[in-house]
Amino acid sequence: MNTPSTILVLVRHGETDWNACGRLQGHTDIPLNAHGHAQAESLAEGLARRGERFDVLYSSDLSRARATAAPLGQALGLPVIEEPALRERHFGVLQGLTLAEAAEHHPAAYAGYRQRRVDAVPEDGESLERFCARVSEVLTRLAVRHVGGRILVVAHGGVLEMAYRLAVGIPLSAPRDFALPNAALNRFCFSNGTWKVENWADISHLEGDAFDELA
Repeated sequence: MNTPSTILVLVRHGETDWNACGRLQGHTDIPLNAHGHAQAESLAEGLARRGERFDVLYSSDLSRARATAAPLGQALGLPVIEEPALRERHFGVLQGLTLAEAAEHHPAAYAGYRQRRVDAVPEDGESLERFCARVSEVLTRLAVRHVGGRILVVAHGGVLEMAYRLAVGIPLSAPRDFALPNAALNRFCFSNGTWKVENWADISHLEGDAFDELA
């Protein structure tokens, strides 16, 4: 029996200083910078102008996501529900480092990261395989919880990447060749256990460019 389709719109948080300088953030709680706050406001205004309706608004519990979700909640009249499982991948000892610093100080962990070895676990961190399973579980859980509804989710670049790969069927080991701009709208449909991408990397609501560190 077919079940009603669920619409899930995923948003990457606004820009942070660590995005701009290419530092791996992971679970480190880095705030939005001034441009990131402006992006969050533009996003909220854009959704309000479009008259988009959502039944519920979820956010990662990290501050850069919560600060992006806050104006959305105000514009849409929805409380922000924090969901820790929406956090970015935990990069362990690589967190806080640029790629050049990671290669110098933790060459083995860096090699696993750059080569996209799915089972490689950076010290104190999370493997790509485990991270993808976490993302799949939480997004499916939210879609089933709100079956037939419209869900807005504010998360992180890695979460969006996993969702796209799961929906399109791109292996985790394949290099990323699709955009993950800050504060973009990314629309999915969930129906009968299957995800489908309906629209990707929409930044028409933003003034100027959105950052995407393709790494």
